[in-house]
Amino acid sequence: MKQRFYIVESSCVPLPVENIDTDQIIPARFLKATTKDERFFGKNLFRDWRFRPDGSADPSFPLNNPLYQGEILLAGDNFGCGSSREHAAWALAGYGFKVVISSSFADIHKINELNNFVLPVQVSAAFLSELFETVMKNPRAKVRVDVPRQTVTDMVTGKTEDFELNQYKKYCLMNALDDIDFLLLQKDKIEAFENNRII
Repeated sequence: MKQRFYIVESSCVPLPVENIDTDQIIPARFLKATTKDERFFGKNLFRDWRFRPDGSADPSFPLNNPLYQGEILLAGDNFGCGSSREHAAWALAGYGFKVVISSSFADIHKINELNNFVLPVQVSAAFLSELFETVMKNPRAKVRVDVPRQTVTDMVTGKTEDFELNQYKKYCLMNALDDIDFLLLQKDKIEAFENNRII
């Protein structure tokens, strides 16, 4: 879902599990779907962890815990490893997450998130641990992600850390542009270049 990113300030859903792969984010059986509706994939985000075999919700899973809500997912190290399926990013967006904070991301999954208007924020392992601690103690605690300044702040402790963000993707996020939208904005420049070519 295209949306402008400036500041996201929200409570968080903590998922302190390392090496969460894309098959856990969205199981392979859902890749057969012919829809690209993010809501469909969002309903099945972490399907095999959220639901028991009989279809009932597992109350021990954080996304099923009413104490934990928000637009930010806190995840363990090496988030999004495994296959490169874009459906994993669709599922995160479809569930309603705008930001995923982790100490590292699989490269392809990180790009898929950015292309689908989910912001991957990479912080140090120590700061991630502090964020988990804050949220576990106070589920309503908020985290502030400032895209223009590229900072993430624990609103309880006041601790802030910078994060890296590709400047092209930053521009696209702040202006709700996907790659095609960006190219269309360059139409006049592209046509001028083509017209000035010597053939």
